[in-house]
Amino acid sequence: MTGGCRDGGRMIRRCLLTFKPFRIFVVGVGFFSLCFLMTSLGGQFSAKRLGDSPFTIRTEVLGGVESRGVLKKISDMLEVILKRMDTLSKLDNSSMVDAKRLEELSSAINRFQPAGLVERIQAIAQNVSNMAVRMEQILQTSMMQGRALRDGTASQCEVPRDSRFPECPGKVDWMRARWTSDPCYAFYGVDGSDCSFLIYLSEVEWFCPPLPWRNHTNTPTQHTQHIKSPKRQAAFRTDLSVLLDQVGGGKESLSFMKRRIRRLAPQWATAANRLDVKLGQRWRDQKRILIHVGFLTEESGDVFSPKVLKGGPLGEMVQWADILTALHVLGHNLKISMSVKELQGFLGVPPGRGSCPLTGPLPFDLIYTDYHGLQQMKQHMGLSLKKHKCHIRVIDTFGTEPAYNHEEYATLHGYRTNWGYWNLNARQYMTMFQELNETEKRSIQQNKVNNMAVVYGKEASMWKLQQGKESFLEILHRYMEVHGTVYYETQRPPEVPAFVKNHGLLPQHELQQLLRKAKLFIGFGFPYEGPAPLEAIANGCIFLQPKFQPPHSSLNHEFFRGKPTSRQVFSQHPYAEQYIGRPHVMTVDYNNSLQFEAAIQEIMRTKVEPYLPYEYTCEGMLERLHAYIQHQDFCVPQPPFISANLSRLGSASGSQVIGPLFVPLPNSTALGWASNATAPTAWPPLSSLRLLVSQEGQSCVEACQSAGWICEPAHFPFINNKDALRGLEVQCEVVDSEINHILPAFSVMRRECSLQREPLLFSCAGHSPKYRRLCPCRDFLGGQVALCRDCL
Repeated sequence: MTGGCRDGGRMIRRCLLTFKPFRIFVVGVGFFSLCFLMTSLGGQFSAKRLGDSPFTIRTEVLGGVESRGVLKKISDMLEVILKRMDTLSKLDNSSMVDAKRLEELSSAINRFQPAGLVERIQAIAQNVSNMAVRMEQILQTSMMQGRALRDGTASQCEVPRDSRFPECPGKVDWMRARWTSDPCYAFYGVDGSDCSFLIYLSEVEWFCPPLPWRNHTNTPTQHTQHIKSPKRQAAFRTDLSVLLDQVGGGKESLSFMKRRIRRLAPQWATAANRLDVKLGQRWRDQKRILIHVGFLTEESGDVFSPKVLKGGPLGEMVQWADILTALHVLGHNLKISMSVKELQGFLGVPPGRGSCPLTGPLPFDLIYTDYHGLQQMKQHMGLSLKKHKCHIRVIDTFGTEPAYNHEEYATLHGYRTNWGYWNLNARQYMTMFQELNETEKRSIQQNKVNNMAVVYGKEASMWKLQQGKESFLEILHRYMEVHGTVYYETQRPPEVPAFVKNHGLLPQHELQQLLRKAKLFIGFGFPYEGPAPLEAIANGCIFLQPKFQPPHSSLNHEFFRGKPTSRQVFSQHPYAEQYIGRPHVMTVDYNNSLQFEAAIQEIMRTKVEPYLPYEYTCEGMLERLHAYIQHQDFCVPQPPFISANLSRLGSASGSQVIGPLFVPLPNSTALGWASNATAPTAWPPLSSLRLLVSQEGQSCVEACQSAGWICEPAHFPFINNKDALRGLEVQCEVVDSEINHILPAFSVMRRECSLQREPLLFSCAGHSPKYRRLCPCRDFLGGQVALCRDCL
């Protein structure tokens, strides 16, 4: 060891001839730190020197062959480092970058703290190996910079200050510090020089402007980076055999989805024929669609598949089965991925490339996935969301609000969760079918058992008695025979009361028969917004659910904690309460025994027909997805704001129009788009727009619902202007623009008006006790809330 230090001293003295003082200091400190480390470790490898060093441990801990191998590796790495230093000493010190890199090397060496264990020594050897790689990179960088100076190309790689690419300087700084963090950068030719950074950031990514002296025939942009192919017309399909083959097998979750697809095949075929007639000969583009079901991949842990036969949640699998079927029946070209390996293959990404972004064109028009799939695209094959995010549609079971979706805003204002922050357009999140013919409806009504109730809860944990739950079940038992479908293996779950007739977990067709006989389907309050209540209503049951007082949200309920929404839920199935309602749905306070008993008595007297809203039928889902696919395009650049000048653009006849954008609607306090103002191309069309003002402390969701409409986030850009404020006769002493998810809004007390500056934060949710919001409501089709009257 001592000899090694003397040799190192001679190397340092030789470096004195060519290294500048700062470099001498950095290298000297780093190398002598290494000498000290090896000297301190010396007692660990000699049985004759026990106790000589404060770092000494007994040699019996170390295997002879293993310890010699570790020392050999360290020795080899030191020799490599010395050679690199010798080479570096002969280079002209033309840049302070080398000094900084060597300072990093010295710092890394000084951080070594020997502890005497084999594992830690191996870690030291690995760190030394990493240093050797870093030295190689420094050497290459220095040589390239020397060539750049000699060739006169260094000035061509100055970091640009371009307002069109504001993130470029920051990304270059990040690359300077972190380009070795992932092998993909070297894969694309990054070598540590500013030229390579700028080439990468302008041609692989798109954060920087293209370099003038480069060939730009294949430079990517956000809105053109996908394969253009001739348009093909989509034709409805009724044969589902190809789809069933694509779904695959090997998991109980996939088997469940395929059983559902087969069972509903006749309804899908009927729905396709009806929609085909309704649309007439209208052209429909066939889209190339990738469907990646991330939550069922092994890489995500797939906790759902093992629970399919044990009473686990099925709502997500129902949802995905219906989406797959609808896209297939609509005639689109599908690729279905259930693993990261399949995803890589479909995207054409070579394996083992780290998190490199895609450089070639995207081979799909649309990508349907979930939050797990988004994360896998980012981590495993580097799908650059900056370039390709406009093609993505996220199947989102709980709904993501804009305040949680905007990464920077969420981080700064306390909305950051594990699920949001993807900076997508709010309409790219898609939040969560079976029908009967007339003969089946009559049969169900004739076979109903008036005093039979089925409890909504397949897992024993849902039956754990909470406050008030025991009393309402006993009240129900006085009037009805109570049935359950709780999973168990050998013994009856103790959580289920003795008076409940438990059938165990039933296959889907047997559950259907049970629901067709029952009069009542009763919920315990969880799970939220699942498909089972709709299925029960479709089979002629009345759905009884608890009213939540106070409403459940992320502030008071564990299920919503960490979800990207501040939404308040007032019942177990808000859609059923609001859009179906009595007599099919009854919502009461279970803790009020008198109210609960009165509801049971009313249900006993009430007769209902099987009912399913049109939008939850197969035809309704086909119609809705058809409209989304044919009309929504988030890849076409659109102006984020519509200024007051829009009203001056002229009419369809070309004449100049001077007048307001918004005019009062008959018999309403709302405003509509002026018929003599040119309506920009938009979907939903501006004929559906209804401009309202909320009350203080009221969200746009609530304001629109109170008027019998729904809030439409796509219309926000058209009301985010002074024309809207003038039309509503708002008195503004000050009009400014800010970044806040409740804008546009105004304060009556202060006479201050604020417009939205960040289009990703246009949000129907959110409220403030000090502000009244400008709300873009719209009309909707009966039975199809997702579409306006002119949307088709």
